[in-house]
Amino acid sequence: MNAVVSAAPAIDPGQAIGQIAVQLPGATAVFRRLKLDFCCGGQVSLRQAAGEKGLDLPALVEELSALQRPTALPDSGTPAELIDHILARYHEVHRAQLPELIRMARRVEAVHRGNPNTPHGLADTLEAMHGELLSHMHKEEAVLFPMLRTGGNAFVVQPIGMMRSEHTDHGEALAEVARLTNDITPPPEACNTWRALYAGLAQLSDDLINHIHLENNVLFPQFEAASQSCGGASGCGCSGGQ
Repeated sequence: MNAVVSAAPAIDPGQAIGQIAVQLPGATAVFRRLKLDFCCGGQVSLRQAAGEKGLDLPALVEELSALQRPTALPDSGTPAELIDHILARYHEVHRAQLPELIRMARRVEAVHRGNPNTPHGLADTLEAMHGELLSHMHKEEAVLFPMLRTGGNAFVVQPIGMMRSEHTDHGEALAEVARLTNDITPPPEACNTWRALYAGLAQLSDDLINHIHLENNVLFPQFEAASQSCGGASGCGCSGGQ
């Protein structure tokens, strides 16, 4: 399969940290750890904010740049290489994404509780989604992927079928997130934290849809073809043109 190279834009130290927080999912966790106020004080440039805190600006730029997620699918002709890509690009990213999104969702729900546009119930939805994804990924990593790495067997369609069913559940969870957030569209009055939350949700949605697509439509069929058809149940339950 051929990779489509997509160069990530460089982090500009002159950009306001509030803009970086909104445009770069994951940056909020870095700013929070370093006690950089990206919400009320978000108009300050990254360079100025780092200088005021005595932080190493090149190291901070490098850390933020590492958050930019590659979109290319690697040139890979083997299931093992595709599995390695799924683990690094999606499993580990989901584990990092959701705790920060849950934290921001709870903050937004608490601070803006009186706003009719506030996504009440979002944090609980994300927390349930987090638990389900952790369980799902553990089953893949402990059971299914080791089977696939060794070439599969006559019974591999059973765990694959279970994973496809859980993928449908993940799609339904994404649909609920979209319902709670007006299709992940922040209202005009949204603060930087609110906007950063929705930027992170958009990336989570894209990542999870692409993750499911790779498994349902690229990885799994290579092993199902050698077994009895499972009824063509390749749908992931989440739209998005994948």
